[in-house]
Amino acid sequence: MKPSVKNNKAAGEYLPIHDPAWAWQPYVPDAARPWNTARAAHLYRRAGFGGTWSELQLAVVAGPEATLHRLLTGAPEQESFYSEARSTITSLLGFGNAKDLPAWWLYVMLQSPHPLQERLTLFWHGHFATSAAKVTDQNLMFAQNELLRKHALGKFGDLLRAMMRDTAMLLWLDSAVNRKTRPNENFAREVMELFSLGTGNYTERDIKEAARCFTGWEVHNNRFWFNAPQHDEGTKQVLGECGNFDGDELVALLLRQPAAARFVVRKLFRYFIADEPPVDASASAEVVGTPNATSLRPSDDFIEPLAKKLRESDYDIAGVVRTMLASNYFYSRGAMGVRIKGPVEFAVGLIRSLDGHTDHYALAEDLAALGQQVFYPPNVKGWNGGREWINAYTLLSRTNLVGKLASGNGRYERKLGLDQCPALADLGDKSRDGELLVRRLLDLLLAVEPPADVVDDLTKLDARRNGEDEFARRGRTLYAIATLPEFQLL
Repeated sequence: MKPSVKNNKAAGEYLPIHDPAWAWQPYVPDAARPWNTARAAHLYRRAGFGGTWSELQLAVVAGPEATLHRLLTGAPEQESFYSEARSTITSLLGFGNAKDLPAWWLYVMLQSPHPLQERLTLFWHGHFATSAAKVTDQNLMFAQNELLRKHALGKFGDLLRAMMRDTAMLLWLDSAVNRKTRPNENFAREVMELFSLGTGNYTERDIKEAARCFTGWEVHNNRFWFNAPQHDEGTKQVLGECGNFDGDELVALLLRQPAAARFVVRKLFRYFIADEPPVDASASAEVVGTPNATSLRPSDDFIEPLAKKLRESDYDIAGVVRTMLASNYFYSRGAMGVRIKGPVEFAVGLIRSLDGHTDHYALAEDLAALGQQVFYPPNVKGWNGGREWINAYTLLSRTNLVGKLASGNGRYERKLGLDQCPALADLGDKSRDGELLVRRLLDLLLAVEPPADVVDDLTKLDARRNGEDEFARRGRTLYAIATLPEFQLL
């Protein structure tokens, strides 16, 4: 039985969050679910690492549709920004310092006028995980990063075909030489298992036959090269279809499989909406305002409308991302404050939200210690994410990182600029009122409201005077907020 929608003043409004027909309809603000700072901040955290206070206030006035459109298209100055950024890294790569590229990308994430594009570039970096630990040519890793950015919001088929020819990828998967007498089955396996279909949607024979399709795809002088005499021109039988397939025709065949769209949608869902999305069953509805919803693996029925949209749009990534981020489900308690921040989301989100600056080289090192060094995913599967981000060591290290960022000395030395923070500027002298300062920081940085007694304790802590200047006092309060479990949620 489908849950009904009803109002109850005592309990809140019941929402049929497990019903895909309701879940993927556009969110329309109403009295029970108003468009406000909290929901604007939720959108910016998921689609843009985090919004500044001024961005959130503009978003509240503009409304959810216009705000999402701005995030999908980016700001007008993006072309000049990326031109200058590319010029900078191109110059740096000539020196051969392996630390330059991760630091440069963190700078781009922090400053980009198109944060959603960077968000998706990071997503695809995890999807097509390639590590500079093996591909030691920084120019090749940068070229792959640019390729991911170029197709981040485009067609998945175009991205997949481009990645199959990417030199860094071919070297990473030991496919620099792929001859018809020895087709690279490992390459074909990763294309099917990790990039397009997922486990359980192909057979070992499919892998062997698919490997023949890529024969002749090689690397010559650090460039993709099709070695025609080494391509297997024979008939292949893959996933129930027969033909003299080459690599591009194999990609088209893979994308015709129903499993392909579901596989891509599931990964996008987990990245943008929930680590463990609610499904099924017994939990028939959600009450707005309750802290949690049932969390299980999503059923095929639940994600099928998104998968269908992806297939019918020729795998248009922007279209399905728009549907997700504009949906009823995205603005329900099934999605708000239920994801655990990855290290990059954790640090970049904090700094962007506060309009801060940082030492990008130091930040890259600290994020590596937290388990996410960009350009160095741990293996071909990328970062698992979710609960694996958090353990006793990383939780303490995250808090310590905030302490270093908020400190007046050390490697970051006031770069965060807490005493000049635009998010707090409009409070004026009232910022010395602990309640106002704490409230502003909570609204800006937390996806989940802490218990009232915790907020009260934070206010009392902030009100203490220890002969500190405003920077130190704000840093102390920010550090206290960073120790909260709610600070780890997105």
